[in-house]
Amino acid sequence: MEEMFHKKSEAVRRLVEAAEEAHLKHEFDADLQYEYFNAVLINERDKDGNFLELGKEFILAPNDHFNNLPVNISLSDVQVPTNMYNKEPAIVNGVYWSESLHKGFVDNFDRDPSLIWQYFGSAKGFFRQYPGIKWEPDENGVIAFDCRNRKWYIQAATSPKDVVILVDVSGSMKGLRLTIAKQTVSSILDTLGDDDFFNIIAYNEELHYVEPCLNGTLVQADRTNKEHFREHLDKLFAKGIGMLDIALNEAFNILSDFNHTGQGSICSQAIMLITDGAVDTYDTIFAKYNWPDRKVRIFTYLIGREAAFADNLKWMACANKGFFTQISTLADVQENVMEYLHVLSRPKVIDQEHDVVWTEAYIDSTLADDQGLVLMTTVAMPVFSKQNETRSKGILLGVVGTDVPVKELLKTIPKYKLGIHGYAFAITNNGYILTHPELRPLYEEGKKRRKPNYSSVDLSEVEWEDRDDVLRNAMVNRKTGKFSMEVKKTVDKGFRCGAFQRPREVLFPGECDHRGRPA
Repeated sequence: MEEMFHKKSEAVRRLVEAAEEAHLKHEFDADLQYEYFNAVLINERDKDGNFLELGKEFILAPNDHFNNLPVNISLSDVQVPTNMYNKEPAIVNGVYWSESLHKGFVDNFDRDPSLIWQYFGSAKGFFRQYPGIKWEPDENGVIAFDCRNRKWYIQAATSPKDVVILVDVSGSMKGLRLTIAKQTVSSILDTLGDDDFFNIIAYNEELHYVEPCLNGTLVQADRTNKEHFREHLDKLFAKGIGMLDIALNEAFNILSDFNHTGQGSICSQAIMLITDGAVDTYDTIFAKYNWPDRKVRIFTYLIGREAAFADNLKWMACANKGFFTQISTLADVQENVMEYLHVLSRPKVIDQEHDVVWTEAYIDSTLADDQGLVLMTTVAMPVFSKQNETRSKGILLGVVGTDVPVKELLKTIPKYKLGIHGYAFAITNNGYILTHPELRPLYEEGKKRRKPNYSSVDLSEVEWEDRDDVLRNAMVNRKTGKFSMEVKKTVDKGFRCGAFQRPREVLFPGECDHRGRPA
């Protein structure tokens, strides 16, 4: 299994080297005109029968390896989110220099024919995918996919982080401003992954925890928790006067107390401030809690078109190693929220930390076999700018990745060494199952689709005899060794159940680390 992990990681590493070298040689041209294969527009014609702009002829042929989907194994193509202009200079330049990845994609596929999708997710928002395939919009003509919101991108681009989100709900935030603020919070949640911890506090004259049961602490940013907080956002309403000093004091205390518990990310910490203005710079609070080390970054989001209080918010962000941005409309939310990821990625970029990341198991909706939809995991690695003029600024170019079917992991397990009742399994650093015999499809009642949380099944949910989480904690904490516990196993095709006292051996591949790789 370790050899297989290494093989996939090296394929991704070759793509990283190719991307960084291509960007190093590229000089940005604001007037660059370049016709590329847009994954949505390829093979599309206008009413006169002519190919659309960016929609040139793109040969597609069914391929057995890709579930007989029509693909082009010689070329990649590019998907651009619907809310972005597909000929924006930053997009066109990025697409242009990333064309050099074609050779790397094909070379990797020749070396390892078991590879599935390979791709580059740009920090600018576009997504280059190999083999090339046509993307179809939904019934509203929209493709909501943004690679920067995917777990593989988030985990590879930034270090684990603890985040407190402060939302101004004073009277001046009524109407559209509060709607934009709520959408901003929701977009921030989209950028948090299972390695992150967070809480949301609304403030006016008083503090209002969005989830009152979680006062004074942070929770893991898994899918269940994020959806729970989103539901509570709808209950917020604007009234009163905004007392930001109270909110800042509370946020700093939460981060400090949580860090001292040894829980959380133990890496980056940040406060996200969403407001329509600040009457002061609150430097005394920052001097008390954050200076001179500035371990907590402050990101400020000014809601609305007025700029009367922008200077104070800019100062707060700059004085605390953060970032300031203004959000005037709902359409501005997505791109402006993404800016903070560039800031949090800078230490990794400057130190050139090319960490390999493995995600938990998830469903690839495009591929299926005889047993149904395929469980997949992704191996990903960040791509950094190596240009001299940008190296000191820490510019993240994007993330490359490739998908690995879980069944490929299972093939590496020597079943003959495990015994008649033996089995092997793997989990992520968060205790979520990557592969396990009892990881079965979870279907919504009365429907033939999996529940949203199928990819967040904890080991304790299937190894229920491990009541004190001895086995789970040992694996998460990367311990090795053996111990015994009584387990129950069905025999005779499930008609009988037997109890067995069997040793459990906890072993880890050599490549595993704290960044989400399989344990």
